[in-house]
Amino acid sequence: MTMATNEAGMGNTVMCLLTDPEGTHLGSAMYIPQSAGPLQLTQLVNNFLNNEEKLPYSFYVSDEELLVPVGTYLEKNNVSVENVLKIVYQQQAVFRIRPVNRCSQTIAGHAEAVLCVSFSPDGKQLASGSGDTTVRLWDLNTETPLFTCKGHRNWVLSVAWSPDGKHLVSGSKSGEICCWNTKKGELDGSPLTGHKKWITGISWEPVHLSSPCRRFVTSSKDGDARIWDVTLKKSLICLSGHTLAVTCVKWGGDGIIYTGSQDCTIKMWETTQGKLIRELKGHGHWVNSLALSTEYVLRTGAFDHTGRQYPQNEEMKKALERYNKTKGDSPERLVSGSDDFTMFLWEPSVSKQPKKRLTGHQQLVNHVYFSPDGKWIASASFDRSVRLWNGITGQFVTAFRGHVGPVYQVSWSADSRMLLSGSKDSTLKIWEIRTKTLKQDLPGHADEVFAVDWSPDGEKVVSGGKDRVLKLWKG
Repeated sequence: MTMATNEAGMGNTVMCLLTDPEGTHLGSAMYIPQSAGPLQLTQLVNNFLNNEEKLPYSFYVSDEELLVPVGTYLEKNNVSVENVLKIVYQQQAVFRIRPVNRCSQTIAGHAEAVLCVSFSPDGKQLASGSGDTTVRLWDLNTETPLFTCKGHRNWVLSVAWSPDGKHLVSGSKSGEICCWNTKKGELDGSPLTGHKKWITGISWEPVHLSSPCRRFVTSSKDGDARIWDVTLKKSLICLSGHTLAVTCVKWGGDGIIYTGSQDCTIKMWETTQGKLIRELKGHGHWVNSLALSTEYVLRTGAFDHTGRQYPQNEEMKKALERYNKTKGDSPERLVSGSDDFTMFLWEPSVSKQPKKRLTGHQQLVNHVYFSPDGKWIASASFDRSVRLWNGITGQFVTAFRGHVGPVYQVSWSADSRMLLSGSKDSTLKIWEIRTKTLKQDLPGHADEVFAVDWSPDGEKVVSGGKDRVLKLWKG
């Protein structure tokens, strides 16, 4: 019996020393059974490192990945059991975003309040719009101002990067749209006119539907939404039908444009002729914010956390792959937040009836946002709370309380494990989804924080507000 066990390598142990890629030892050398393979070693490493959430690891012995039990490896490579076997463990790329916990830079530059901020899809560039009528581009490596883009006649209310990262457009309080050359920080052609009142939102056509990116849609206080072509520099289609201001707009992954309005409705448009397809009714007051369950992949196109660049011809394919993976087999979901204190979860391609009514906020809902994986919905409200909902069923999960003023905007970490909020109370807060607690309190601004964004690569957070400075935060 002993003989058989020994032959199978079960009864034997081998002395191992686990080290990380930098060569730091994990504990001291220990005996492990020869039958132990990558699975058992993963458990061991997770226990040693006290990982709350179990992480995947791969193991290497003299630069060769260990895929079999240790005993089998020893036999195959004629390694003596007498020696200590050095095993290097390496965390695999189920990537995790580090919580940001410090302000790495406060950059002055804008002469008035910062009203909107946005990282480019690859997380390498940053744009901000301000009450001083300029758009500024910032150098993220040196954390200094790069370009001041002049061209607007009034406050810059929104900025949006195309999902292929090649274009940046901005909209102002006087209704004109500017397209920018981000390499030079100059206007790309003259401002686009057509809207009669201020711009409330900008959304680009997803890259998996059209590459290179050319078309984008804007919504305005004048009650219309307009589709523009960035190359032709003109308005292609005017989507008119709302009876009051259009407050938000999203270009969905299946090619439909959604507009939310102060007339309490959400309208769905097709984009070849601008025909109205469907109306979603239910809200009893202004619709303030719309979010799509696939928004993160629509925003980032072919760029993922690995930072790989794709040639033009592959970009569309990669973006479609990422879109389908996020969407899965279920239809794209839409969530709307309103001045009536409620939210609705819709599956617009399936039904014009809402899937669920999300109630609980005590004040108007200012901003709604799906997590990158589509599993959660976060909502920011003037009732000083951020609420978390199940992104698939719409079920209420928890309320994050901590802000002492209205919450203006939220943003997710790329791994959907953390949520960031910016408030009138001058702080940013980072909430951990798994424990449903406050992970980090980030004071520092001297006044209200109007705009926040977490870079798609997860490295940085930016915030801007009434104190006119831009703050960059890191982990």
